[in-house]
Amino acid sequence: MAARPPHFLFSTPRSMVVKTQHSIRFNHFLPSAIKSQREDDCAPPHEGLSSVAGEFLYSCVLILIRISCSYLVGGVVALGKFDALHIGHRELAIQAAKVGVPFLLSFVGMAEVLGWEPRAPIVAKCDRKRVLSSWAPYCGDITPVEYELEFSKVRHLTPRQFVEMLSKKLGVRGVVAGENYRFGYKAAGNASELVKLAEEYGMGAYIINNVMDKNQYYGNMGSSNLKEQGQVSSTRVRLALAKGDMKYVSELLGRQHRLVVMVKDQEWLVCNQHRLSARKSCFLNLPPKEGLYESCSVLIGNDKNVVPCKVTIDACDIHLELHDAATCMRTISQDFQCLGIDFGESGA
Repeated sequence: MAARPPHFLFSTPRSMVVKTQHSIRFNHFLPSAIKSQREDDCAPPHEGLSSVAGEFLYSCVLILIRISCSYLVGGVVALGKFDALHIGHRELAIQAAKVGVPFLLSFVGMAEVLGWEPRAPIVAKCDRKRVLSSWAPYCGDITPVEYELEFSKVRHLTPRQFVEMLSKKLGVRGVVAGENYRFGYKAAGNASELVKLAEEYGMGAYIINNVMDKNQYYGNMGSSNLKEQGQVSSTRVRLALAKGDMKYVSELLGRQHRLVVMVKDQEWLVCNQHRLSARKSCFLNLPPKEGLYESCSVLIGNDKNVVPCKVTIDACDIHLELHDAATCMRTISQDFQCLGIDFGESGA
């Protein structure tokens, strides 16, 4: 996927690259946030603060940001909602890595603030570092670093305030976004405004074309979604998982889907010497639909201990059928709490 020519060219010396996989969350001191969702989902800003008090609070918070985020200086930030970490998100990171040190700027707590119904993440939180590490070969052997901002603290920033925060307070040298990116309070800013504001603040701005879904299995998913133009999206990943179409899921993600199961020893049930079962309540992320999945593998402890298996998901439990009894018994005897289950391309 080709990126549009940047309006402001810049580069970051490779000597500035720090290969780290840590995710940092700035939970308690950010003032406001971009808005990349529907306008009618936003509440108006708090009206109790005077303009003077509001400006004072805003200035104090940005000082704290400057102190806490100094090592973000010189980075190139990919903007978006990175729920699925799919191939469209990876393309943003690739473009960022071409011109500097790549970061993903994520916003947490949006569902709680906007009143959305809680739902399981596509990628387990404890598994996100692994996925980002797998992007390093596409990003010049640099693992993108994910930074999380608390949405409730930053939701009321105007587009200009948001770009000012990136430039002056976070020290960002450039931004990368998709062509349909919206930001600022009530999604007031678009990609064109992002480019304009970035130029004003001396940052590079890269707007890339959407990564399109070549298969289009589920059409346009309804005309009510104004952002839906047939591009790869987290919504499409969720639909594919709901249908148990693991080949399609793998194409959208650029990898096999991994279900992470957090268990305690007593929560495992040994049905027979070849089978292990766990409750669905142990899932840390979104599973595919109920059914039998062949060509799967279970990872015990780390990626080096991979055991082929078949997986059955029913209304209450997940069942792993291992290919030999010895492996099954060794697994049960280990002191483990977390399993990763990779789903091959065979559907339910």
